[in-house]
Amino acid sequence: MRYAQSLVLDGVSFQLKEHHDFKWLNDFGEVFCVFDRQDSGNISFGVQKGNVKRFIKYAGAQTINYAGDLKEAIKKLKNAKDVYKELEHPYLVKLVDHLELREGFVLVFEWFDGLNIQKNVELNSACQRFKKLPLELRLQSLSTIFEFHVHVEKNNYVAIDFYDGSILYDFKQNITKICDVDLYQVKPFYNQVGRLWGSSRFMSPEEFTIASEIDGRSNVFNMGAMAFALVGGALDRSYDTWEAGRELYQVAKKAVEKNRNNRYASVIDFYTEWKFYVEEYGTDPPQKV
Repeated sequence: MRYAQSLVLDGVSFQLKEHHDFKWLNDFGEVFCVFDRQDSGNISFGVQKGNVKRFIKYAGAQTINYAGDLKEAIKKLKNAKDVYKELEHPYLVKLVDHLELREGFVLVFEWFDGLNIQKNVELNSACQRFKKLPLELRLQSLSTIFEFHVHVEKNNYVAIDFYDGSILYDFKQNITKICDVDLYQVKPFYNQVGRLWGSSRFMSPEEFTIASEIDGRSNVFNMGAMAFALVGGALDRSYDTWEAGRELYQVAKKAVEKNRNNRYASVIDFYTEWKFYVEEYGTDPPQKV
């Protein structure tokens, strides 16, 4: 059993399973924050050099919550480089550089000054703040998410491991960005492991079923689950917890049908109908009856 070791970079402390040399980070500037608790095998840093901030994602260190093979984590991050390039979009955090090191691999992103809205039990969490925003702003955020995944679909990819932890929100400018598409896959893609990576709150039944194809209908489920997370009751998908009117509720409900054949055939079809009702009713949906 390996015990946690504390490290300090530019006054910021974090933990790993064993010591690791991060001298290469000096070229990017001063570290101002560290994200060391992911279970992906990556560790990430916020760094600043002059007026320029960057987000650095690195695979090659023995992180606290990763139980897998370090070589596999490095391989996945290398593969992610091409995903970010091929899915480049204004709503996706921008990859600006990559670096191969003797002990690992680095992706360098533009810094986006947003907070992760992953569900959190803390009352003052970004998730709680987001759920208190006016409906109009939350619907705008959903449109950003849906439009990006239309782009994903048009580029012959499927979303894997998409959940609320993949979303950043800038509360000052009310801007949404997608931040984690490392595991998105080129179609056709089949489930070869049983339970795929991700949060079960957003995963379609086929993402738990070996040999199932993960396709547009699977991503429709992901989008519907996200709609319930941001303007509804999350896993409580009853109309009583829904805030955005019956028409949008019916669209979201169809999206999360357990029987994939009862869902929309594609994210484009889903978003087309969703957008129709948003544009028809705006942020003043018909009252519940």
